[in-house]
Amino acid sequence: MSIQEELLADADQSLDGTEFNWEEYLEETGSVGAPHNFFKHVDTSLKNGLSTGMRLEVPHRTDSQSYWVASIITTCGKLLLLRYLGCGKDRSADFWCDIVTSDLHPLGWAQQNGKTLIPPAGIKEKLQNWEDFLAQNLNGVSSVPAHLLEGPHRGKDPLDLFCPGSRLELQHSTNSLVAWPCRIVENIGGRLHLQYEGAPDCNNIWLFYLHPSLHQVGWAAQHGYTIQPPEAIIHLRNEEEWKEVLAKLDKDLGDCVPAEFFQEQPQIPIHTFLPGMKLEAMDPSEPSCLIPATVTKVFNDQYFMIELDDLRPSDSKTTKSFVCHCNSPGIFPIGYNETMGVQLRPPPGYTEEEFIWEKYLTQYDSLVASKTCFSELQSDHVFQVGMKLEAVNPFHSEEICVATVSRVIGPYISLQLEGTKMPIPECIVHVESMDIFPMGWCETNGHHLCTPPQSKVNPQKKTAVSQQEKQITASKNINGLSTKDSTACKVTSNGKYLCPKIYFNHRCFSGPYLNKGRIAELPKSVGPGSCVLVLKEVLTLLVNAAYKPSRVLRELELQEEPSWPQHTETIKAKYKGKTYRSTVELVRTSDQVPEFCRKTCIKLECCPNLFGPLMVLDQCSENCSVLTKTKYTHYYGKRRARNLNNPTGILRSIEAALKKPAKKRRRRKQFFVHKKKRSTASVDNTPLGSPQGSDEDEEEEGEEDSPSEGSIREGKGSSSTSPTRSERSMITEKKRGRISNSEKLLKTKDIRIELREPLTLDSCPLDWSISDVIQYIKSTDCAHLARHFQEQEIDGKALLLLTLPAVQDCMDLKLPAAVRLCYHIERVKLAFYQSLSS
Repeated sequence: MSIQEELLADADQSLDGTEFNWEEYLEETGSVGAPHNFFKHVDTSLKNGLSTGMRLEVPHRTDSQSYWVASIITTCGKLLLLRYLGCGKDRSADFWCDIVTSDLHPLGWAQQNGKTLIPPAGIKEKLQNWEDFLAQNLNGVSSVPAHLLEGPHRGKDPLDLFCPGSRLELQHSTNSLVAWPCRIVENIGGRLHLQYEGAPDCNNIWLFYLHPSLHQVGWAAQHGYTIQPPEAIIHLRNEEEWKEVLAKLDKDLGDCVPAEFFQEQPQIPIHTFLPGMKLEAMDPSEPSCLIPATVTKVFNDQYFMIELDDLRPSDSKTTKSFVCHCNSPGIFPIGYNETMGVQLRPPPGYTEEEFIWEKYLTQYDSLVASKTCFSELQSDHVFQVGMKLEAVNPFHSEEICVATVSRVIGPYISLQLEGTKMPIPECIVHVESMDIFPMGWCETNGHHLCTPPQSKVNPQKKTAVSQQEKQITASKNINGLSTKDSTACKVTSNGKYLCPKIYFNHRCFSGPYLNKGRIAELPKSVGPGSCVLVLKEVLTLLVNAAYKPSRVLRELELQEEPSWPQHTETIKAKYKGKTYRSTVELVRTSDQVPEFCRKTCIKLECCPNLFGPLMVLDQCSENCSVLTKTKYTHYYGKRRARNLNNPTGILRSIEAALKKPAKKRRRRKQFFVHKKKRSTASVDNTPLGSPQGSDEDEEEEGEEDSPSEGSIREGKGSSSTSPTRSERSMITEKKRGRISNSEKLLKTKDIRIELREPLTLDSCPLDWSISDVIQYIKSTDCAHLARHFQEQEIDGKALLLLTLPAVQDCMDLKLPAAVRLCYHIERVKLAFYQSLSS
């Protein structure tokens, strides 16, 4: 076998793609992948078409026949967090709606359908003239597209609208003023395999679904363009047969992509090109150099035709012409080849040894297209030489290859494709081209990837498995349940280092460290991409969503004995003007991601499903909605550390403990004592007579003294007469003292608390709702702290579990304010314990 044959054999083997591994390839070549956010079209394909700030019409929550305008605050899959127009920045009235099941409509729907559009009572009272207010706030705003809220496509992601069998109209690649219907054969991650109607087996068209030449059925007729088969297939039928094809399509429209989807396409600006102008252009069939070209025809204010210069006789030259607009990539002013540092190929038939523009223009008496005729194509994506990505082979559009950035030329990059059977020259593409993708895109979406020969990479040896085992069909929806409607994708062994999407399920319990409101404002997901990069981004977002980022960083700090393959990264966070850093441990392979996310959630004492590869839309499998932060901390924290590997059992034990009836105790003296000052400057307030009391306490059965309320102290207690034997058995401090009922003021450093009469409760605190707790706090001199109880959803059961350390930590209060608040909490506890002993 010759050397060339061996190379071709290696290339054939690499095309199989089953042994290629991006992570190992990057390590072997010492290169990096182009960041995922450089590929705007890929990022758009992962969104659901809904964005923050969009407006829609929703029924009143108390009157389903009346509607009002609401804004989207955030999205989570099919769930929308909405806020009525007129609420300003008040988050208390925000509410969730399911886009599939709720009665939601685009702006203008109520008026068109004879429904009442009026603000709810609470908002109407705030607005003096709500009609003028509505008119001012709807001017120029973006409405939710109708196809996302109504009809058969309701709730579908835009990418799902392009299903196999759906019809579109496609502008000709060489003449944008002519179009022809086509059908979708396959949709792979938004990359469409298309076939022209009337010629199902004679074309091979691949375009990304956001390509500007794709339109809804009927677009050409609406804009006065010609409906005609392209040159590649027109010879297959005569004129009458083509008319029959169109007539048949008109009778059987089938499934068409909604016209509303294409309303967001950018407008084409007005151009200033004139016939005869010279410029430089790129030949799509040879995208490695530029060629002199001429404007041959101007159609209207938007479109004009250029033709690549060919000086050969008419009977031997090949005419290549294209309809363009001023934003078309691939057309440049004269001399731009020197700016780009690429070759300018003389036109065929040019006889001079060296091509010189000045001489060429004089020889043919031509006009020059000035630089002002061309739009400045700018981009904030800073590609760097050596970055790796995946790119379409311009000579075989069905192929996507591993590619390396060899040059950066302003808004263009030059790519060297790898893995092709035969070497091809470098290709010049615009940085916003829809034919380039981030590394891992093919594997994530089940698209075949042409890869470099094996000999260049030397991947680790892997156990041989059958091709059927390497490519399995994944048909799971976002809830992890099997469905036939889900788009199938091929999963191969290449995914070892590719992290799936990590979802933030903000409806799940957020624990004592993370702010529920900030979690709701995070993106609905991160990834897919490299495990290390995705997980680092996830942890960074979580740290910045914490009440105290420094505390979360401490919880995530690298352990001495790692429990999974070690890869360390530094996470940074700012808090109150200071920067905190922590070295955290991440996993590198996709199979370890679910366990990593679960264990991290356990570290942060939140629901194990708060973030991870599983999206939670309805009820969480952990039933975490029954919990508040304090309940979770009490039962799920260190006191239940031995059960951390069974979070479901933990949550069940919480529910069981909360439902367990309290035992009645004999009435006895109850008062508060304190422990000595700890290093954390916290005070542990423990009610005497509680289950922590000693056995000696049970011997005192005859005492029926009325309970009294004592004082909470920090530091040393005051001296007094000796306590009784029962009191001595319960007091844990070395210096004991009898607490005086006549004392009216407590002093500890700068803390002054006025003691009040014992609290009388109208209801059991165990039955208090969050509103009941807030109402009680507002009745005290700590009313300004009621918002903390609202934000952390503290009900009566959670209130009884609060201690001073928990209040300081969770509510971020200084000691004086925390002590004052705990005094009122302890009054409730004391009254509750008295009711149990009576």
